[in-house]
Amino acid sequence: MNGPGRLITFEGPEGGGKSTQARLLADSLRARGLEVLTTREPGGTPTGEIIRDLLQNNLSGEPIRDATEALLFCASRAQLCRDVLAPALGRGAWVVLDRFTDSTLAYQGFGRGFDVAALRSLNDFATGDVKPALTLLLDLPVEEGLARAVSRSGKKDRIEQAPLDFHRRLREGYLRLAREEPDRFVVVDAAKPVPDVTADIARVVEARFFAR
Repeated sequence: MNGPGRLITFEGPEGGGKSTQARLLADSLRARGLEVLTTREPGGTPTGEIIRDLLQNNLSGEPIRDATEALLFCASRAQLCRDVLAPALGRGAWVVLDRFTDSTLAYQGFGRGFDVAALRSLNDFATGDVKPALTLLLDLPVEEGLARAVSRSGKKDRIEQAPLDFHRRLREGYLRLAREEPDRFVVVDAAKPVPDVTADIARVVEARFFAR
């Protein structure tokens, strides 16, 4: 028996290594004999992956309005929560998720300038009872993160192309969210080498869930 399911989310600005660290954490949890599911936002379902492609690559050929962007993220989230996350958590699985509700608050709220309280309501509608037990905020300077992101993919996606001030606002937004919910958030220095970040995360997870 796994016991109660746990949702661990990874958040942060571009280029922080969220996908890599999520995979490494999932591997370490599986080594403990736990059932672990890894997934991402937007995406994680067939509908969500189509929305992801639309958001990243502007497949429609027309500019995506900021309000449309926010609603599309929440639409993908609603599908993921109902079809994947809630069932997995309900059977006692641990879920490691690359981005979740805080991304909407940071990117569309602090970054795009939408009302954060209104976005929280949208998130609540999309997620239902699915809430993170721990959120790991992989933080690093904006310029370094964007340089890493471009180096990784060879190009900038639609959101990475936003002005530098946008990325600075969302980073500060993330740090503000972490200050407001210190019991859920842990800020991790993602500018460190990957093994050091992995070790820092391992210590946080050990202390939070496994220390006796």
